[in-house]
Order: sequence, then C-alpha cells, then structure tokens
Amino acid sequence: MQRTTEAQAFPDGIGAAPESSGGRSTGTLTYGLPLGEVLGASTLRGARVLAGAGGLGRVVQRLNVMEVPDILPWVKPHELLLTTGYPLRNTPGDLSGLVLELDRRGLAGLAIKLGRYLDVLPQEMLDEADRLGFPIVQLPAGVGFDDILNQVLTDVLNRQAALLARSEEVHRVLVQIVLAGGGLQEVTDELVGILGGVVLATTPDGRVLAVSGEPEAVAGVLEGEHFDESGRFRVERSPEGIRTDPAGSHAVVPIVAGGVHHGRIAAFSTDLMDASDVHALERAATVAALVVTKALAVSAVESKYQGDFMHDLINGRAGSVEHTVPHSASLGWDIDRPLIVVVAEIDGAEPAATPSSLQAVRPVQDRFAAAWSSVVHGRDGKAAVVGFAQEVVALIGVPAHGDVDRFVRDVVSHVSGDGGGGRRSFSTGVSRVIASPQALPEAYEQARKAVHVGRQMHGAGAVAHFDGLGVFRLLSLIPDSTELQQFVNETLGELAARDDATNIDLRRTLQVLLETNLNVAETARSLHFHYNTLRYRIGKLERMLGPFTTDPTLRLNLALALQVIQMRGI
Repeated sequence: MQRTTEAQAFPDGIGAAPESSGGRSTGTLTYGLPLGEVLGASTLRGARVLAGAGGLGRVVQRLNVMEVPDILPWVKPHELLLTTGYPLRNTPGDLSGLVLELDRRGLAGLAIKLGRYLDVLPQEMLDEADRLGFPIVQLPAGVGFDDILNQVLTDVLNRQAALLARSEEVHRVLVQIVLAGGGLQEVTDELVGILGGVVLATTPDGRVLAVSGEPEAVAGVLEGEHFDESGRFRVERSPEGIRTDPAGSHAVVPIVAGGVHHGRIAAFSTDLMDASDVHALERAATVAALVVTKALAVSAVESKYQGDFMHDLINGRAGSVEHTVPHSASLGWDIDRPLIVVVAEIDGAEPAATPSSLQAVRPVQDRFAAAWSSVVHGRDGKAAVVGFAQEVVALIGVPAHGDVDRFVRDVVSHVSGDGGGGRRSFSTGVSRVIASPQALPEAYEQARKAVHVGRQMHGAGAVAHFDGLGVFRLLSLIPDSTELQQFVNETLGELAARDDATNIDLRRTLQVLLETNLNVAETARSLHFHYNTLRYRIGKLERMLGPFTTDPTLRLNLALALQVIQMRGI
C-alpha cells in the first residue's frame, strides 16, 4: 500500500520555484516549495541531509509515503518520498538503482527514518545521490509522518495564499495604470517600485521598448553580457524563467496575447529572485499584453494612413508642396530639407499570389519594416519610414557629415541580423540627394532602380547608390534579356560560354586589358603573367574576337558584353 497527500492543483500564478532536473537548474518555473525550505519546518527540526545536498533547490509539490518495495509505478514528479525503511530492508544492493529511478522520475528527494529497519544506508547509494544531486534526508526519530504531512502542506498553502494576495495586488495596480492611459514605460516604472533593480520590456527579438530603474543600474544592465553592441537583449541566451549570474539574478516572462508572442518583460536584481518576483512579472506581462495589443490596433490605423500618404508622395499624387510639407510634419516627418530616398527589399521575396500566401509572409515583412523604422529613427527622428507589401521606403535627411554611403551602410549593418531585421538577406537602393519634395517621385524611382540593378550586379545583400550604377543603369533599361544575351553571343562568340574554365580565364584577361587601356606591361603585372605569355594570349583573343587592339568600336562592344555577363539573371 502507498499513500499520497498533496496540495490542491496549483493554478497559474500561485507559488512557484525554479525547477531542477537531476540537480541542474533549468529555469523553468514549477509550483511548490524548495526542499531546503521544507526542511526548515519545526517538525523536521533535527533532520540531516545524508547525501545530494546540491539538490536542495528541488521543488516539493506533494508528499508520498513508501510502504511497498515496488513504489516506482506510484510516484509523481516533485514528490518528497517518506519511508521508515521497512520496504528497503531486504534489498540493500538495489538502493543505488532506486535513487537513479527516483531521480529520473523527477522526485524532490527521499526522506528516511533510520534505526528500526535500516541502521545505515549503503555508501554506494549515498555516492549515487551525491552524483545526481538527489537529496537523501534522515528524519528525526520521534516525528510522525502525519505531523510532517500536515505542517508541510500547511506551509505550502500559506505560501500560496501570500503569493496570491501579492499577485492580485500587483495586477490591480497595473491594470489601473493601463486604464489611466499608461503604457509600457509606466508598467516598468511600477514594477521597479515593487521589485527594485531594473525592469525592461522588449520586442520579440529583444529590442528594448521601455526600461526603468536607477540610471547607474540601468547602464550596468544594458552594458552587460545579456545585451549586444546594438543594445538588443539577447533573448536567445535568456529563456523564460529565473537565471542566476555573477551579478545576481534575472527573470524573463513572455508577453503573449491571442497566441501571438509580442515580446518579453525581464527583471534584473543584484539579489536572488524568487517565485513571488516571477508572479509579479507574469501579472505585468498580462497587463503589458493589453498595452501592446492596444498600441498595435492604433498603429495599424496610423500605418495605413501613413502608408497611403507615402504612396501618394512617391507617386506624385500628394498635392502641392504647400500641402505636403505641413501634412508630413503632422505625421512627424520633415520632408522640407535635403533628402535621400532609400528602398529596401528582402531578397528572394516573390509577390504574394493569394491572401493566404500574403498572410504567411506578412510577419516577416512587418518585422523587417519595424527594424528599419527603429534603426533609422535612432539616427534621424524626423525621417519617414513606411513598409509596403514588398519593400520598405525611407525618406531620410542627408547626414551632417555628408557621407550618404557611409550613413546608409551603417543603417543596413544595424538592421541586419541582431539589429532586428532577421536573418534573411535584403538589398538596398539609394537615390541621389534631392532638395525639394517635388523631386520625391524621381528619387523613389532611382532608389528602386538601384535595388534591382544592384542585386543584378552584386547578388543578394547588395547596397547600391543610383549614381554608382554606371553603364548598368543603361543596360537595365533594356526589358528583353534575350536581346542582351544575343548581343553577348554575337560579340564574344565562343568566349561567351559561361561555365567553361578556359573561357572564364580568357575573359578575365580581356577585362583587365580593356581596363588598363591595352597597357600590356601593366596587365601582365596585374595578372601575374610573363610578358610573352600575355602577348600570346592577346594574339589568341584577336583570332577569336577580331582586331580589338586597333578597332575602338570593337573594344566598346566587348566592354559592354563583359558588363552584361556581370549582370545576374541575364
């Protein structure tokens, strides 16, 4: 026979502690009391930990009394197993295996009375418990199991009641903040007053939306190991739950609404955090979900409005400058200054053919647009950034240092990867500088052309300025790629074969010759050829292509054909 006594099911938000498995903290929250705290009960005064002291953080949810040797089918995770030793008296050689099986099943520990049926436990059993971090406790001789059951369960329920009261109070206060119009910043401010330390709210990828705490403490956290150089919280290194670190501890809980992950709330403390702190964060995450969903609803309406106006601006349908400039200012945009237009497209993104396919790619595009908005506005608060179905368009003021290329590459590097744009590559096009909003349509077309031609020139991830496209800009105006390929074949003949190693080598020689204006000595040095070897190659090229060393028109045609070969997709 066996008897199990346990508290009622622990509802979400009631008494939790970090779960451990095999003595190793996983950071997952499991509801109950740590075994070390259970041993502090008055009925257990005088109890001794014989082995497995490293597992005293294991959580006790229930108690079970072992009265038969074959207890394993009846045990449950997070039980403290009590025994007089009677079921174990005839199988001392199997006790090491019993410890291993109890640990595998996630028990909190084994508490045994010695002296009546067993005087000592085998050393092999204690060694195995130490290895696993599975606590084995010697109970005081004069205490009854009923006394232990009653007191421990009373302590668990009292802890539940206290945590529930605090959790409800935190929830009430935070809801009042939201009802009064507060946002994430007010939520984190209130949490700091409750928990102390530093509290922050982030996007799903770790971008900080709000942070509260003493300035020095905030700076210490943001400059610590949990954040990268761009200020992003490394969510991939900080899963949900409590974690300890050299500086103290931190806890992370998700912000979830409608099954959608909207971000995280994280708290950092120089002290060790406990279950009540995590419950406060869980309540705050529920309230934060309300804030985020409300903000998303407002943002959706604003984004639609901004998107429509941006669409009119870049297509020349927004009206006169006298109308567009003040209207843009009402949206927080300054377009009455020297501007560049930047267009960014995710590489490989195909136009969505159906509503379902559009729904599938929308989260990626939304995150991409949000990353561009965050990074650009961190450098130019008056910039206009709008995400469309297949591209992001940004109207950005010319930087004070005047180096547009350096500015754009800096933005691209921060949007990429850890910057929040995801791991998918994207190509970026930059227009010429414009001095008037009236030139926005032309600048937009320049930026779009730079995206497409830049991708043809350099492949995925290209960053191209319209003025840097050169002859490729003209070649891209030819809509028929078959015509371009035919021109290459007619001009280069057998040298046009793209997959032949010999032809690739000869084309490289021809390219350098044309770039050096037929300077044989300079070409030989550049290609590391002997002078006579290069003279032989020139003769071979002229037999294949014609007298290009004396015919400037042929040289022009050859140079154009080589440029066409560089264009991808031709």
